[in-house]
Amino acid sequence: MHFSKTYSQLLLTLPPELRQSAIQYRQLKKIINQIVAELNALGLSPDILQNVVQPPPHAADKGKQKEDSEQHTGPRIIYEFTTVDDHVEPRLRLCLDSDDLPPSDAPGPSSSPPPSDVNIVLPIPPDVIRAALGSAIPTDTSESSEGPSESSVAELALKTADSSAQSGELIIPLVSDTNFFRTLTEALNSLAAYLVTKRAEFETTLRSLSQDISSASRPSSSTSSFHPYSPFSSDPANISVSSHALAITSRSDLDTWRQIFQLYMEADIFQGHQERFRGERDIEDAEMRLQTFNSELNERISKGALKLRMKQSRVALKTFMELNTFILDLRKFQHVTAEATRKILKKHAKRTALPLAPDLTSPFVIRPDSQDSALVLSRSTMRSTETLSLSLLLVQALTETLLPIIPHIDDYSCVICTSLAFKPIRLRCSHLFCVRCLVKLQKRGEEHCPICRAPTVLSADRSNVDWALLNFMKDWFPVEAKKKLQQNEREAAEEEMQELGLDMKGCMLM
Repeated sequence: MHFSKTYSQLLLTLPPELRQSAIQYRQLKKIINQIVAELNALGLSPDILQNVVQPPPHAADKGKQKEDSEQHTGPRIIYEFTTVDDHVEPRLRLCLDSDDLPPSDAPGPSSSPPPSDVNIVLPIPPDVIRAALGSAIPTDTSESSEGPSESSVAELALKTADSSAQSGELIIPLVSDTNFFRTLTEALNSLAAYLVTKRAEFETTLRSLSQDISSASRPSSSTSSFHPYSPFSSDPANISVSSHALAITSRSDLDTWRQIFQLYMEADIFQGHQERFRGERDIEDAEMRLQTFNSELNERISKGALKLRMKQSRVALKTFMELNTFILDLRKFQHVTAEATRKILKKHAKRTALPLAPDLTSPFVIRPDSQDSALVLSRSTMRSTETLSLSLLLVQALTETLLPIIPHIDDYSCVICTSLAFKPIRLRCSHLFCVRCLVKLQKRGEEHCPICRAPTVLSADRSNVDWALLNFMKDWFPVEAKKKLQQNEREAAEEEMQELGLDMKGCMLM
């Protein structure tokens, strides 16, 4: 299947707003045919050019190119680009010896005219090309080029670098080739402006979404039932989390959003963070993971494991999935646009026998030192560490804006029992443990901190309670804190009964 048909089918899978900004691949193919016709009209068919044409010098090779040009005495054609106003104009520089120059049609004395006044008409006479390029021209194609119509006859100025030099340079502007690169760069610039707008809309929607999630997942302190503890008015031994704190779940989806974000982090949709794979995932893998995440989310909601009690939460979840879908569509669009650009430039080089064009700018990768209005990408530097994919930038903005709204329980867990560190005891070495794990360490006579090995365990007492963190855990983790307190009380009772020599594994009727 031809790429143009594949390209059209791939665009049909994308939203209409992205399809309207796509590169017109078929139009560029038609312009390539016009370029070939123009070269043939000049007497420079692809068969001739592929043997003698030289690529344009890169900026880093200007000194070397100048040195090579000074050493090169034979005829040659250089394919180069000049910047005119807001676009580039490709042209051919035909280097001729003075003996090969055609006679001027301008009337006047027989003396040689000034170098800038020597003119010839198109097509270039075959004997001039043959004399200039020598054996590079096949004998069966030198006379086969058909000249253009009278309306396309133009004059080209023959320029010389030095009036005393024995060689000249014939500058041949390529009108159709200029149209090709103008069309391609205008499409890329239009796409860049569109993506700047979409990025701004994405960030605006993201800020609004973060406010909605924050409002729908209010902590316990947003109600009058929350009463913080204080070392001046509370006894650490009598700290409890009232069951009334569970009533917050009827007016807040805090626990639901915590589970949603936990599933999202485990899915690793766009980026891998595991040891087995780190970095940006390919499109197929990301699409499969997004579908799996969506399916599992819907399944839990249908079974009642996840309850979105507030309408605001249901709207926010829909917006959250739409943002992820947009990022995936952007990844697809980036891939198909980069492939279309690569294919059309390769086809341009193959059909015309002109060298591959220099790197073009594209809007899908952002340099760290660029602002919103300076989105640039070089197709040869897409994997450079100095650039950042726009889709990856949006993923980072999504995770860095939304995930911190809901504190994650792993950030406040005890390193020994791996559950919520409630009641939190902070040792003099600044390391944190739950009260039950610390009591067990003290009963075993272990003096050193399990993390830094500092001798701070046996000296810990009620003054080591972290009251600010205790209130924070009670505020944001009411369900987990109550479960941990119940577990601690049960374990303490079992240890007390064991110390008394009573077996609590079974019940005995007297």
